Formats: sequence, C-alpha cells, structure tokens
Amino acid sequence: MHSCYFIRDLFYHAAGKPVETNEPPRTAVQNLFHWGRVVFSLGVLCFALAVTLEALFNGKTTMWEFIPNGVAVLLFVLLMSVVGLLEGMQIAFFAVAKIPKAERGDHPFARKTCELLFRGKGRNLPGFM
Repeated sequence: MHSCYFIRDLFYHAAGKPVETNEPPRTAVQNLFHWGRVVFSLGVLCFALAVTLEALFNGKTTMWEFIPNGVAVLLFVLLMSVVGLLEGMQIAFFAVAKIPKAERGDHPFARKTCELLFRGKGRNLPGFM
C-alpha cells in the first residue's frame, strides 16, 4: 500500500536525511498523484482498522464466545504483529540472498540464520517462504 511511502518519508524526515531514490524528481502532477494515492491508502487502512476493531469490541466475530472481547483485540494485535514480522523477515531474506557471503556480516545470530537459510544448495530459503 502507498501508506508505506508515508512511513518511509517520516523516518527520512526524522533522521534529517533526504529521500534517496534512483528515480528522477517528480513533477507537480506526479507529486499530486503520489500524495493522492498515499492519502487514499491511509484512508482505506484506517477504515479497515476501524471496522475490524469495532467488530472485535462488539463481539461480532467468529471468536469463541467464552473469550472476552478485549482478549480478542489483544490476539488480533499479537497475530498482526507476527504477520508483520514474517513479512519483514521475508523481505530481509530475499535482500540477503543477493549479498555475497563475505559481506553478510559477522554477528553470530545473523551468521547462523544465513547458514540455516542457505543450507542444502539454498533450498531452505524457498522452503521458508
């Protein structure tokens, strides 16, 4: 979703750095369409979150009846966090696959993760995905 561009730009702005891109600078029309898509994407995202939370708090879900609505919301947040972590790991693993082995870093946890991912002629990476 285009709302990710907004978050990226916020982090660049907070760090005090210009946005780095290989694309030429946007024209005024391109800038208008870009920010229009960002605003529309944020609107859809907020609406979807509002509808989901409304349903969770009102018990209008398929959650078991003995689970309180507040716990259902906490489970939703927990599971969405897990999905976000898995998505981030997927992006990172594909990025690491393009980096030569000598440049992958020397932290023990990173080294063990790469060894596990690329063991067996690299078949573990597609298996994880």
